[in-house]
Amino acid sequence: MPISSRSPGTSCSPGTPRRRLRSGLALALVLGASSASAQPARRPAQPPAAPAQPPAGQAGAPAPQPGAAPAQPGAAAAAPAQPGAAQPGAAQPGAATAPPAQPGAAQPGATPAQPGAAPVGGSDVEALEPSAPAREPLMPPADAAAPAAPQPARPAASEGPAAAAEGTERKATQGEIGARPSEVYAEDWWSHARPTFEFHGYYRLRWELFNSFALGRVDKRNEALWPQPADNSYDSTHFVNLCDPSETTSGGSRDFHWCKSDTQAGANMRFRLNPELHISDNLRILSQVDLLDNIVLGSTPEGYTNQPGADGGYEVARRGGYSPLGAFSSTQWAPSAGINAPKDSISVKRIWGEYMTPVGLLRFGRMPNHWGLGMVANSGDGYDSDYQSTVDRLMFVTGIKKYDIYFAGAWDWANEGATSASLQELEGQPYDLAQSDDVDQYVFVAVRRKNPELQKLELARGNAVMNGGVYFTYRKQTLANDNTGSATDNDSASLGAAADDVASGYVHRGAEMVIPDVWFQFLYKKFRFELEAAMIYGSLDLRGQDENDYANALSSEDTGWGVRQFGIATQAELTEMEGRLRIHFGFGYATGDDDVPSLKPAGDGFMDPQNSTDRTYSTFRFHPDYRVDQILFRNILSRVQGAYYFRPGVDWDFARDKNGQRAGLGAAAIWSRASEFVQAPGNARDLGIELNGQLYFQSKDGTLNDDPDKMGGFYTAVQYGVLFPLGGLGQLQGEKNLQPIDLETAQTVRWYLGILF
Repeated sequence: MPISSRSPGTSCSPGTPRRRLRSGLALALVLGASSASAQPARRPAQPPAAPAQPPAGQAGAPAPQPGAAPAQPGAAAAAPAQPGAAQPGAAQPGAATAPPAQPGAAQPGATPAQPGAAPVGGSDVEALEPSAPAREPLMPPADAAAPAAPQPARPAASEGPAAAAEGTERKATQGEIGARPSEVYAEDWWSHARPTFEFHGYYRLRWELFNSFALGRVDKRNEALWPQPADNSYDSTHFVNLCDPSETTSGGSRDFHWCKSDTQAGANMRFRLNPELHISDNLRILSQVDLLDNIVLGSTPEGYTNQPGADGGYEVARRGGYSPLGAFSSTQWAPSAGINAPKDSISVKRIWGEYMTPVGLLRFGRMPNHWGLGMVANSGDGYDSDYQSTVDRLMFVTGIKKYDIYFAGAWDWANEGATSASLQELEGQPYDLAQSDDVDQYVFVAVRRKNPELQKLELARGNAVMNGGVYFTYRKQTLANDNTGSATDNDSASLGAAADDVASGYVHRGAEMVIPDVWFQFLYKKFRFELEAAMIYGSLDLRGQDENDYANALSSEDTGWGVRQFGIATQAELTEMEGRLRIHFGFGYATGDDDVPSLKPAGDGFMDPQNSTDRTYSTFRFHPDYRVDQILFRNILSRVQGAYYFRPGVDWDFARDKNGQRAGLGAAAIWSRASEFVQAPGNARDLGIELNGQLYFQSKDGTLNDDPDKMGGFYTAVQYGVLFPLGGLGQLQGEKNLQPIDLETAQTVRWYLGILF
């Protein structure tokens, strides 16, 4: 909620009692106006207003309608906007605005002052509060979504609260370009300073139960799609013989049996803050901070600590005397990276600045990156999100306001390689040790996105609206040192490594890629269709650190390695019953690779091996925060990769109030298939059929969800998913001969509790 720090002061000189009285009244009026402007006014949701029309005679002015009455002289002139006051129905960009009234000047034909009205001109109040021309604010008015607030509404059944994939018409996400014209252009190079500090974000707690996610397969845990639980005995080499003890007849000894458990359950939480410092109407600093980021509840108990091991890595330290065993832990310690958790209690994810000018927006720093449906670049700002696209970037956005067309150019620092940062020197300014090992990345964006208010008006009139654009990325790297190991290896780019050691580990990577990404949106009345399609086209000289990897023994002309990947995602939705019923259908396709033995990467730090003479990598992978289900793609495979799916679904708010409070349920079915059957474990295309369902409730909240399309206040959802695995997730014939199994049905239950603000 905005907390205004503006407090204009004034001073009064001594004088006659009448003078003092008049000055005192002026001071009271000024302080009252200042306090009123600092408080965000609550306004009911207004229907979309028609765009402001330019005066007659100007370019773009509508022609007079036949029979229309001519403008009457003496019409009241528009009053000037007061600084800091929210202007309902502010003129849209490109629309002409009425000139402000001059202090003390009589307007021709002005409406006479009403009895009791404050006098205008020649007063102390006027001197203290000069009029200012109306200008579009940096932030949208109270009934528009704040950029840092969680945007997804109307959760789809498959993914729960996260609406990065399937859902209703998506709201503006941080990192999107042209989502709101008021955040691209400013009326002037500098506007009135009115510092405010805002907090948005959410707190969430998620309880989850996974049952039979290993699908009954008996793979080694380090090679499985989903490893068996550590306490589950599933073959003669992987067992825990410590359950169901029974005492023998003599000596007090016990006999044990194998432990059997294919269920995993637990809870996690996160407190996310999106602080915003607004220095003026066109200058601000934004950030994102996570506290206890996805910390597993009960994972940092009293007495549990780690210390560096003699052979590298970590080892568990000896417990203290007050909690010598885990059974005696009576409290939770704060997470500390490398001590009792992989990361600290507080994690600063993003900080960036934005400066709006009359010609466009300058954005610089570590910022979110989002495009289209989020298939490739996904900011991960949904309140059930776990993954993000965050870039170190310098970007400028401009365009043609009249046609709602925007252009952007960006320079990204994707990977700088080794730096001079060292644990022996924690102050000072680290620098990049070399330029040739940098991953240089450049982005160009062209997008047509209609003004949201005008878009609502067009849809209300029954007109179709089309938006879309292209996001083009070029990246290149010449040298690289991707060696793994410690500084004692003398050729890795470890933290604090000497420049000579870094140089000795260089290879000629020769990486070059172009990534065009196209987004299209079609809206008509209550129907929405969106599409995103992307391709990764490029090449590599070497996949690892061996120069011999460049040569091709079978063809002297076909050297190096190619990258040819393609993906597409579509969403269609029809809204009925005043927005209570939403019928949607999703489809996604990611190319596979018939030379790679698995859908998931091996995870050993190397690129997947090619099983034939083909030297092209073609497995396309969606962003992991593009959610379409609850089990297969979200958890077992971790993302859509080398597969395609069909997903029909429905959501229904059976109880819904105008203040935003609602309760509903949803269901979806997902049929998944492998793009290349040889990548599936069972060498068959059909991976499985998954059914998802949920029951959700959202409380009313006066600041965010007066509009039912926005989320705020308390939100909870209970979700259930069941996956019926098919032949693609089964066994090969040779595996069946060694140890045949029956595939097991996987199930999940999730309970989401959240507070959004």
